[in-house]
Formats: sequence, structure tokens, C-alpha cells
Amino acid sequence: MPIIKSAKKRVRSSARKRQLNSARRRSVKEAVKQTRVAPSAESLKTAFKALDKAAKRGVVHKNRVARLKSRLAKLVK
Repeated sequence: MPIIKSAKKRVRSSARKRQLNSARRRSVKEAVKQTRVAPSAESLKTAFKALDKAAKRGVVHKNRVARLKSRLAKLVK
């Protein structure tokens, strides 16, 4: 266990960030899966939104987002 005050704070903040990041990653995975299962313009729009938000917040790398968006667009087209 951390002894220094700032280390205790880092433990709290990293736990909070880990929880948020996993939720955002999960929403991306669900949106991508939904688009792959039932490709439609609406599901593609939802997936793009989730992917862009994740990339903006640094949860998923921007190059991975670009690759996934390209593949999903090709699938729907």
C-alpha cells in the first residue's frame, strides 16, 4: 500500500480512469459487433461515433480506429 499522500491519490485516480476506460472500450466493442452482425447505415453511424470518441479520449489508438472504420464502411457498402 502507498504511504505517500500523492501515491494514494494516484491509486484512486488510476482506478477511476481504469473503470471509465474499460466502459468506453466495451461500448466500442459492442458498437463494432452490432455493425458486423447487422450491417446498416444506422449501426455504422453509431459505431463511428463510439470509435471517434474513444480515439479522442485516448482509449483506442487513432490508427486502429481508422482501420476499423475503413473495414466497417467496406462491410456496409
